[in-house]
Amino acid sequence: MSESNFKSVEATLNKHIPAEELREVKRVLYGRPDDNELQFSEETISLAKDVDIELKGYVFSARKEDLRRPRIVRVAAVQNTVDIPTTAPIHVQRDALHEKISNILRVAVTAGVNIVCLQEAWTMPFAFCTREKFPWCEFAEDVENGPTTKMLKELAKQYNMVIISPILERDGNHHDTIWNTAVVISNNGSYIGKHRKNHIPRVGDFNESTYYFEGDTGHPVFETQFGRIAINICYGRHHPQNWMMFGINGAEIVFNPSATVGGLSEPLWGIEARNAAIANGYFTVAINRVGTEVFPNEFTSGNGLPAHKDFGPFYGSSYVAAPDGSRTPGLSRDRDGLLVVEMDLNLCRQIKDFWGFQMTQRLPLYAESLAKAIKPDYKPQTIRES
Repeated sequence: MSESNFKSVEATLNKHIPAEELREVKRVLYGRPDDNELQFSEETISLAKDVDIELKGYVFSARKEDLRRPRIVRVAAVQNTVDIPTTAPIHVQRDALHEKISNILRVAVTAGVNIVCLQEAWTMPFAFCTREKFPWCEFAEDVENGPTTKMLKELAKQYNMVIISPILERDGNHHDTIWNTAVVISNNGSYIGKHRKNHIPRVGDFNESTYYFEGDTGHPVFETQFGRIAINICYGRHHPQNWMMFGINGAEIVFNPSATVGGLSEPLWGIEARNAAIANGYFTVAINRVGTEVFPNEFTSGNGLPAHKDFGPFYGSSYVAAPDGSRTPGLSRDRDGLLVVEMDLNLCRQIKDFWGFQMTQRLPLYAESLAKAIKPDYKPQTIRES
């Protein structure tokens, strides 16, 4: 089977494994034998067909408590292609993506979504592989008053929905510096804040340090009407300490808007966000774009391959993982999609009580060790046989 014909792991499992065995396979691989599918209204299903997106939904429940009521929230992840050629004028490319996402958000609101997160740098092709400054820097915009945030502020208020919008930021107050930034917009239509990408890749075609460098916003957690959320942008998922700090700051849901291709990271994809959910006692939402984006000029990278004009396909496969280690099936590898997950945030504390990972993680021990490790005269604690 070629990569182009491989739609998803779940589709292959469902096709080839008998139903009873499949329950056990899912229990071992995904942490629960049943998918616990979310039922959508006919309106939502029909609108998703009109917009031409894949629509999937699942439910994570929690144990009923005596002293706390359930804290039910519906969260959505959007993965999408960039359909307009990268040779088109910048405003044409951006406007087309604005229209596409506006249509997908129409589906999300009929599905009762409270918080939605878009993919990394969603307003543009992922041009950072090219290392060309122009015309790609033109996509950068102000986080509070740029055209993208203005549009989403209106939709957030209209739909009573928190929207996380990862964009290329231009900081006009600091010499037009560019950042890879996630903007958080309240369900009342106001700007809450932003988080800048903490870790910048220098691997294969991903040479993003040409455009921006490591973020300076720390590990903020945004307290919204629907829960405490944080954003771990793309390459930050490879760093356990990054995930950990969002948990230390009280996150209940951490979104991971990404742009990554099959030849580079696909074997890691289903592991990292899920492991972070387990280790930190929160929900994680892993989001990856789909499609192949072709650029006007050839570019090379540090992997020895001939010059080329595209990354290869982004593989989608967006999914959600729960703090108990279970996860949803993923969206497909090749279609625009909306993944809606209903979750009870009470599960976060219940799992912390059960496993005690945070209680036993011994932060002072590691703080002391790391304080030593960052010093120039540090010597590893290695005991050698005499």
